[in-house]
Amino acid sequence: MEGTRMTVRFGFSLQGRGALADRDTLGTLARRAEALGYDSIFVTDRLVIPAAATSAYPYSPTGAFPLGPDEPWLEALTALMWLATITERIRVGTSVLVVPYRNPIATAKALATADHLSGGRIILGAGVGWWREEFAALGVPFAERAARTDEALRLMKAVWTGERVSFEGRFWRVQDAGGTRPRPAQRPHIPVWIGGHSEGALRRVVALADGWHPLGLRPPVLLHPEELGGKIRRLRQLAEEAGRDPATLTVAFKAPVALRREPGGPRGVLAGTAAEVAEDLTRYVAAGVEHFVLDFTEPTPAGMLETLERFAAGVRPRVGR
Repeated sequence: MEGTRMTVRFGFSLQGRGALADRDTLGTLARRAEALGYDSIFVTDRLVIPAAATSAYPYSPTGAFPLGPDEPWLEALTALMWLATITERIRVGTSVLVVPYRNPIATAKALATADHLSGGRIILGAGVGWWREEFAALGVPFAERAARTDEALRLMKAVWTGERVSFEGRFWRVQDAGGTRPRPAQRPHIPVWIGGHSEGALRRVVALADGWHPLGLRPPVLLHPEELGGKIRRLRQLAEEAGRDPATLTVAFKAPVALRREPGGPRGVLAGTAAEVAEDLTRYVAAGVEHFVLDFTEPTPAGMLETLERFAAGVRPRVGR
């Protein structure tokens, strides 16, 4: 804290898909973000994109998924490790990793290795998943996704913190297993941020995680400052009821940002001039957000690089610090 102002952190989504699956583009954006003082960069997660799917994408007004089945999409854990390798300071995370898609011991080992080699810069954004057809393609029962996520996170924490791991669960069982070292550089473990905006997601944060990482401003999911503030109050209430200090839970909000050069005309939240976007962000900070993961709505790598620089120069100095 500086005076009465909260220290606000800013990251952005590198996605790792489509045009942002290109090695040179990713490297340029990641290094420039670090040089500009951004706090974090994040990649997204998909293992397969079903060509014939009827499941509605929950963050689209039409239910259509934004990428087709033939678009490139980097594997999240591999991309995360590469980004940590080519940078030195900036934190690197997933937004979000679909936890039940992978074996939790292998996932925990990969993340611990990345955290150890990066000097403690990894953030696990974790979700239960939503795409029924992708679950089917991977052979994971869709109806078990929440239960599998909860159990996997418990097992991953055991791998990160124990000398030996013994775990008896519904889906995974381990008896007196070593080989868990090196541990993550961060103590007691890599921070876990839970994605989603439901009551179940909030309860999962309190039970198993270190932060809440909702995605908003993607109709029909909006989470305008007032709505998000209500959910943050609910999160804090649940934490207190569970005996947890609400102040120990990070709120990291992910949302699209569209920067305009000139004011005028109707605009949505986080769409406008630097001053207008800063005003919107300040409302979110007042609601309880302390870390933003920005999804710059630019169709080209050059446009994203320009927006990255414009935000750092014109918006960030007006917010929080």
